[in-house]
Amino acid sequence: MVHRESGWDADTYVWNADQTEAVKEIAGSQFPVSFVNKDGKKFDINYAVPNKNQCGGCHESAGKITPIGPKVGNLNKDYHYADGIKNQLAKWVDVGILKELPKAGAINTYAVWDKPETGSLDARARAWLDINCAHCHNPKGPAKNSGLDLRIVQQNPTSWGVKKAPVAAGAGAGNKEFDIDPGNPDNSILLYRLASTESEVMMPELGRSVVHTESVDLIKQWIAAMKPLEQ
Repeated sequence: MVHRESGWDADTYVWNADQTEAVKEIAGSQFPVSFVNKDGKKFDINYAVPNKNQCGGCHESAGKITPIGPKVGNLNKDYHYADGIKNQLAKWVDVGILKELPKAGAINTYAVWDKPETGSLDARARAWLDINCAHCHNPKGPAKNSGLDLRIVQQNPTSWGVKKAPVAAGAGAGNKEFDIDPGNPDNSILLYRLASTESEVMMPELGRSVVHTESVDLIKQWIAAMKPLEQ
């Protein structure tokens, strides 16, 4: 992401084999990647580097390209620095990364999706959806036509998919009735798309080649624990 006089611009660069130089690749690229997960299982995948238009597509908000990433609620936590433990945001003010912070009490702290001690199942699932999905699924994002608003600030269950029928019943719907069917994860489109690697089905559409099983388990537990909406 480069900020020019005309605004933000999204470009794709690919490192060479020695990791010493990166070359702009407007058309994107693909190359093999091998890694071992925490359970010791080896994966060999073809990683797809997005092209310039795809980068701009994800970073679009209200018709303009904008950076996306962690929000204040993700960063508002204590961190073990070399000189002691301190709130991360306060430390950034001290060293000049940030100019100032909102007034005390105005900053929320999001639960950490894989740390139950930081929040309830609902809080952790909503935080995961916010950081991974809400940059597209919000009223100004590129996925606004889906009708889903997955921001953590959205308090209307229907807006984040509960008992909401899909806008279009294509391959991505998987013949399921609702984006989220309370108590029934197997009938929920949201979970179906997170658990798929098919190009026409999977969410997010870019940036992954495998299923993140840990987060799929989290969302499955979250939906299973939901009580059906009162009729």
